[in-house]
Amino acid sequence: MLSLLRRPILTLAVAGWFFTFNAVPALAGLVSSKPASEVLISNREENLAKVQRALESKELQERLRAYGLSKEEVEKKLSQLSDEQLHTLAKASDKVLAGGDGIGLAIGILLVAILIVILLKLLNKEIIIR
Repeated sequence: MLSLLRRPILTLAVAGWFFTFNAVPALAGLVSSKPASEVLISNREENLAKVQRALESKELQERLRAYGLSKEEVEKKLSQLSDEQLHTLAKASDKVLAGGDGIGLAIGILLVAILIVILLKLLNKEIIIR
């Protein structure tokens, strides 16, 4: 009977030793945070800056002029975009701003064209090819 009691006692002793001596003290502290409105404003400002940097490229300015859009019309529409739309344009403009080899240039031109089409759709302009 003593041998039957030794195994559960031994198991409990090993488990007790494990949890007692291998415990790591928990560390806690306060985390600084920003109000949600500040985060949204900073993200919007960052996205707007990225899009405006892309709009400063010569290729994009030439394409916009070819489609009959003035710089003022584009800036007016940019201020009316929602945060989600502005984020989408910022992601596309990141790819436009990235330089590279011939393949990168072709992809960049394609992205510039997509950016222009998006802007034209947002400005309710039609593209007519004759």
